[in-house]
Amino acid sequence: MNIEKFKVTGKKQFLLTDFDTKDTVGYSSSDSVKNIIKENIREISLLQSKLYADGKAALLIIFQAMDAAGKDSAIQHVMSGINPQGVQVFNFKQPSSEELSHDYLWRAVKVLPARGQIAIFNRSYYEDVLVVKVHKLYEQLKIAERCKTKDTITKRYKQIKNFEDYLWENGIVTVKFFLHLSKDAQRKRFLERIDNKDKNWKFSDSDIKERAYWDDYQEAYQEAIKATATRNNPWYIIPADKKWFSRAIISNILLQVMKEINPQYPVITKEQEMMLEDSKRKLNEL
Repeated sequence: MNIEKFKVTGKKQFLLTDFDTKDTVGYSSSDSVKNIIKENIREISLLQSKLYADGKAALLIIFQAMDAAGKDSAIQHVMSGINPQGVQVFNFKQPSSEELSHDYLWRAVKVLPARGQIAIFNRSYYEDVLVVKVHKLYEQLKIAERCKTKDTITKRYKQIKNFEDYLWENGIVTVKFFLHLSKDAQRKRFLERIDNKDKNWKFSDSDIKERAYWDDYQEAYQEAIKATATRNNPWYIIPADKKWFSRAIISNILLQVMKEINPQYPVITKEQEMMLEDSKRKLNEL
């Protein structure tokens, strides 16, 4: 799969409407990508083991999307082969009173991955330039009035871009996925959640309320991606109408990113080799 087709680095003009939510780049069904996903997961697992042992780089994976785009299932399927010892998943929901009393990046900073680790953000600090922008929630913050201006969101774009540059320069590779779902596909998935009792728990009235702001959110995502996509910290626009294809392309991208990180098992010294041989001899004598 050509992952460059889905990559946004800020070099070219970007419009969200240029990306087809139904795109499958010629693949016809989940069966056609099953083996691709399986092999990708196997290779990702091997590279994660090296990443953990190497301890020089960390990987931050961000998932952003409209409701029902398939973030949870993508994380579940694509990361199924990962050793849980080296990965953590964090869900960024409505901020708590403690989180609101800090700067908006605070809750993300405290759960950044250590070198050798992978952190997955199910939603992220980008909510502070998405839902906060759509509903102008920054106007309600208990904060100095000088911090609540019309260009608050524009300033946050710059802050986020600088923050991700800072992470890159300190060994943290950030991969950002936007699961691009059509409005019609969201409607069908909401109806499925209502009709299927096993999925009722996933649905809430707020889903319908937020759907009414669909166009505002599309604009917010477009501007956020445009303002924060860079060569080192790109965005990937993932067609999300077909979940099976979303998982395939996400696994391809993560595999490519980990190959570029190129983690290696530590090379032992001659002294360590001699110690191992000595330990082997002692074990055979016991």
